[in-house]
Parts: sequence; C-alpha cells; structure tokens
Amino acid sequence: MKINVQAVNFNAQDTLLTFLNKKVSKLEQYYDKIINANIFLKLENSGNKENKTTEIVLEVPGDELVAKKTSITFEESIDSACEAVKKMIIKRKEKI
Repeated sequence: MKINVQAVNFNAQDTLLTFLNKKVSKLEQYYDKIINANIFLKLENSGNKENKTTEIVLEVPGDELVAKKTSITFEESIDSACEAVKKMIIKRKEKI
C-alpha cells in the first residue's frame, strides 16, 4: 500500500507523520488489497477548537472508501478516521 499525505494550511511534524503512517499501515491487517491511501490533514480557519480535520481515502479494487473526521487534535481525528475506515473494510469483506 502506498501512503500519500497532504497537509493543508500547515506543515506537519515528523512525529505526526510517523503516528499517521503507523495507524494507516495497520489497516492492511484487515484488507490486503488496498492500493493507495490518500490522507489529507486540514487546519480549518475557524474560532472553534475542533478545527483539525483528517480525511482518509483508501483506493481498493473497484471502489474508494472515504472517512472524514474533525477533532481537537490531529491524533484524535486520525484515530477516529482510521476506525471508521476499518469498519468500512470489514463491512466490504463481509459482502464479498
């Protein structure tokens, strides 16, 4: 699986990227045919404290799985987006 990360409106630190790679790499345990993982980290310009958004787009054969979560920290939004994608993968495997 190839992991592409784009940070919008800020520069991501190495610790955040390491955390992200570790979390997304674990998704291969659930489905080994993932082609690409495109991750977008966005810092929204709002007065709200929940302004850190993570969007994960997994390319699997014949489909794309998308999860978008917003939270107070990027770590929390990455965690919840990975959980959402994991549930989608498990549902997809049950259908197949």
